[in-house]
Amino acid sequence: MDMQTSFLDRLFEAGLLIDTGIDGLYGRSGQFEEVIAAFERLIDKVGGGDGAEAMRFPPGMNRAFFEKSGYMKSFPQLAGTVHSFCGSELDHVSLLQCMEVGEDWTKGQEATDIVLTPAACYPLYPTVAKRGNLPKTGGLFDLQSYCFRHEPSKDPARQQLFRMREYVCMGTEEHVTDFRQRWMDRGVEMMKAVGLDVTIDIANDPFFGRAGKMLANNQRDQNLKFELLIPITSAANPTACMSFNYHQDAFGSKWGLNLEDGSVAHTACVGFGLERIALALFHHHGLEVKEWPANVRKALWG
Repeated sequence: MDMQTSFLDRLFEAGLLIDTGIDGLYGRSGQFEEVIAAFERLIDKVGGGDGAEAMRFPPGMNRAFFEKSGYMKSFPQLAGTVHSFCGSELDHVSLLQCMEVGEDWTKGQEATDIVLTPAACYPLYPTVAKRGNLPKTGGLFDLQSYCFRHEPSKDPARQQLFRMREYVCMGTEEHVTDFRQRWMDRGVEMMKAVGLDVTIDIANDPFFGRAGKMLANNQRDQNLKFELLIPITSAANPTACMSFNYHQDAFGSKWGLNLEDGSVAHTACVGFGLERIALALFHHHGLEVKEWPANVRKALWG
C-alpha cells in the first residue's frame, strides 16, 4: 500500500494525475494523454492491417442489454448504474432540504435506462447480432471506451473510470483462438519495443461470492483468460495491463451470434488497459517523458 500511495503522490506532484478527492477518479494532464495517444498509435500500427471495423461507444450502455449480459450474476460488486431525479416540485424541496442539513439526498433518485459500461465490448455483441448472420470470414472489431468498475483504491493502476482498447474476434473456435494467440505474441513484442519487461500468466476474473470461486477455477482450468503482467506498484503482484480472453460460444449463444452456416459463433478479445500501460511507462522510465530512453521515444513517437 505504501508503494502504491507514494507512486500516486509522485504522479500528483508531477501533475500527471489530478486529484479529485475520490480514490480511483483522476484527471489526466496533457502529457499523460499524449503517452496514451502515442501507445494507441502503436496499437494501430500493429493491428491496423487486420482490417477490423472500428466502433466507438459512449461510457454508458443500454440497461436492458446490461441485464441480459449476466454481468450482475458474476460481478455485482463492480457495477455502476445511472440514477436521476424523477420527482415532483415537492420532492425537489425535500431533496434540497436534505442537502442543506447534510442528509442523504440520493434516496429519491430512480434508475435510468443507462448503466455505466463495464467493458468496452459489452455494447458490441447486441449491435452485431442485430445485423444477422456473420459472414464466412467471421467478424473483427476495434473498440475503445471509458469503462467503470466500483473498486476504490489508492493504487493508481486500479482506477474506477479508465479506458479500455479492445479487438474482438468472432468466428469458429480455431479462428478466434488463433487470433488470441497472435495478440499474445504481439503484446509481448509491443511491450519489448517500449522497454517494458512482462510476463504472461493464466488468470481469472473477480467473480463474486462462493459460486464465483467455482467459476474462477473453471476459467483457469480451461485456459480461458491470460494476462500480460507488468510491475507498477509491486514487484510481487504485477499489474495486468493486457488481457486475452476466449469466451467459447458463451456470448454467441447469449446474443444469437451465428456464422454463415447457422452455427453459433465463438468469440475472443484482447484488451489494453490504457491508463495502466501509461503508468507502467512512467514508473519504469521516469515522470519526465523527454528523459525516456531514445529507443522507447522512437517506438512511441517515431
